[in-house]
Amino acid sequence: MVNSKVARRWRVRQRIRKHLAGTLERPRLSIFKSNTNIYVQLIDDVQGHTLLASSLQQLKLKQNNVAAALALGRFIAEQAIAKGIATVVLDRSGYIYHGKVRAIAEGAREKGLKF
Repeated sequence: MVNSKVARRWRVRQRIRKHLAGTLERPRLSIFKSNTNIYVQLIDDVQGHTLLASSLQQLKLKQNNVAAALALGRFIAEQAIAKGIATVVLDRSGYIYHGKVRAIAEGAREKGLKF
């Protein structure tokens, strides 16, 4: 039996992905949360390449909380701007826009990334 929360997130994610597509000029900012980590990627869906990727492990952060998510959002935005990417499309991957997902988005906006 499939966990209903996971199944709901999968259905929402499929519905969102029908309308979102990242390009080289405006990549998709994809978020994935596990129990111990948060992963963020900038993806070019046209060519199927990951342009940038980062996680809490890469930042050497032990805590998986909102403050760490804010730092991760700032870090990915700094990397993106250094690579010449100014605008992105936010793909929350079926997660509700609050808590860690919101912190990642706000951290990225603080450093100049536009959604």
